[in-house]
This record gives sequence, structure tokens and C-alpha cells, in this order.
Amino acid sequence: MLLPAEIESKTLIPALRAIIAKKLAEDHDIREDEISKMLGVTQAAISNYIRGTRGDPVLIGKLLSQDKVAAMIDDLCDNLASDMAYTPLSLSKFIGLCNYIKSSLLICEIHHNLESDIDEEVCKECESMLLKGPGGF
Repeated sequence: MLLPAEIESKTLIPALRAIIAKKLAEDHDIREDEISKMLGVTQAAISNYIRGTRGDPVLIGKLLSQDKVAAMIDDLCDNLASDMAYTPLSLSKFIGLCNYIKSSLLICEIHHNLESDIDEEVCKECESMLLKGPGGF
């Protein structure tokens, strides 16, 4: 059984980084070494994100098909491309994006794609906790 935090760290965050890296490089003409500093990963990781060898392409497509998620990503990229790249606001926007994906239960769909034999009662309990917000209580 995967915990929501494991799903987030193993699949969601790499997919989001891939989307953001590609947008910053293509739409804002930012160099890979600069993007790596912004996202706190190596330049080699950014190169892999941009080339599509890191980050699940199916998940990336799913995330970008969600209007609210796509708008939040665009807003975050605009913020990172501005002089506000290294401010708490950028971190807040990234965390807000992850929290939205969890609270809108998109994380559940990601989970079901990773594990097909999830017990329905466990799923309902997890969903209930995600809908309650931070702390789940």
C-alpha cells in the first residue's frame, strides 16, 4: 500500500518538475542550469525532464488536461521566470499546486494507476482524510 506522500514524491513531483522545466526552457527561454537552481535538482535531471526521459508522460498529459492544474502551473512558471524565482511565494505556489492535486482527489487516480488492487475501505478512508485537509483530522 502506497501512502499519498509516496505517490507524491515518486510520481507527482517528478511529473510536475518535468512540466515546469520544459515550460521554463521553451516558453521563457531559461537555461537548464538556471532551472536546476530554481527547482533544486541537478542540471542533468533538468535535461532529462526536458527530453522526456524523466516524469511519467501519461501523468504529465493528465495533469495538463486539467484546466485548473494547467493554470496553476502557468502561474508558477511565470513567477519562477520573473524576479520572484527565489522567494517564498514560489515555494508556496508549488505546495499549493500539490495540495490542490491531493484535495481534488487527482492523486487518487494516480494511485489507482500504480496499484490496481487497493482495498475499497482503505481508499475511502484515505479520500476522507485528503478532503479534510492538512493533518486529515
